[in-house]
Amino acid sequence: MRLGFILVVCCICFGSSVNAQIEEKEKDSISKAEFFKKLGNGFFSTKYFDFDLKYLVKFNQYEGLRNGIGGRTNRNFSEVFRLNGYFAYGFRDKTSKYGIGGGFRLSEAKNTWINVDYINDLQETGSSAFLTDSRFFSFFEPRLVNISLFHKHITKSVSIEHQLLQTLLTETEVSTSRISPTYNYTFVTDNGNFNRFDIATATIGAQWSPFSKFENVDNKIIEVENAFPKFTFQFTKGLQDVFNSDFNFGKIDFKTNYEYAHKNESLTSFLMVAGLALGDVPLTHLYHAYPNQINKATIMQRFTVAGLNSFETMYFNEFFSDRFVTLQTKHFLKRFQIGQRFKPQLVLISRHAIGNMNNIERHQGLEFNTLNQIFNESGFEINKLIFGFGLSFAYRYGAYHLPEFEDNFSFKFTFNLSI
Repeated sequence: MRLGFILVVCCICFGSSVNAQIEEKEKDSISKAEFFKKLGNGFFSTKYFDFDLKYLVKFNQYEGLRNGIGGRTNRNFSEVFRLNGYFAYGFRDKTSKYGIGGGFRLSEAKNTWINVDYINDLQETGSSAFLTDSRFFSFFEPRLVNISLFHKHITKSVSIEHQLLQTLLTETEVSTSRISPTYNYTFVTDNGNFNRFDIATATIGAQWSPFSKFENVDNKIIEVENAFPKFTFQFTKGLQDVFNSDFNFGKIDFKTNYEYAHKNESLTSFLMVAGLALGDVPLTHLYHAYPNQINKATIMQRFTVAGLNSFETMYFNEFFSDRFVTLQTKHFLKRFQIGQRFKPQLVLISRHAIGNMNNIERHQGLEFNTLNQIFNESGFEINKLIFGFGLSFAYRYGAYHLPEFEDNFSFKFTFNLSI
């Protein structure tokens, strides 16, 4: 009887020990999975702080080599508030840049956060970002290498993120910026001429994913099946005389992307981006069409790195618009099985853009054209030849075909390795 009792006790203790070991292994497995998931998004995670790898090393034509450090606190630090910041230094312009901010969670179920940020940095002139765009990280940001036209900005902002519906993510932001172009530029308006200016804006953005599937996991909305098309909308209002803002204007931005996977393991993707700006809008807040061709004489002098969704034969600062539409189509063929580790992929690409600008004479000091006819380029990429590197070829044709034949060609390398 006693022996039986002892055996039962031993079994219970042994079973508890085994269960504890299993639970510990499961926790370790989850921790490792979370670590590598964050690493894939560009964060090196420590106990309380996630270092942001995108700040480490960058290069562009204005700053030259740019080194920095930054990151954010994680859930171990706090589940209801977060802090973020970065510091960077450009060795060519010999100037420091930095940002600091924080957020407070109002609702876990709806992933509602209110954020405050202060940024003193550079921004590419003519770029227009969507508030709700998901983060993309790559070891190397291809198009950034070739950018030369930046403006300095000191921006203070307050924003609210909110999952309005499972399929609808929203973000609202109010910001004020002090803008100083790094190039010779004067914006002529009825109220005077400006080469430096203050801009206050209110922006509302939304990303709608009507065909994706979502689940409520641990009181959080998680996307469990990524489906297309997706739609992104954004409206920005320039608030004249608010916080000494100089201009009154409005901007409407739209983006949609679609992917179709074929049965033969090939993939076709479509990306359409459009924008419209009305009112007194300086060049800094207008649109380019994602150009990525540097102004050099020969093809080999222009041999740099191709972007992910950029026009490879469109020269930097060649076109600006206050209204534009771009359409890009890519067809990814099934990867070639040449060897166990050598599996290159051929991608067929076609890109088109059209736009225009009213009162182009108001933008003085910088010469550029408008896209009042259709810009066309087509080409192909051979990706993943070695260590994520490949080659890109594109040809410019149609209304903006250039007189010198070789000026219409783009020959670059690609880099598509992400963690």
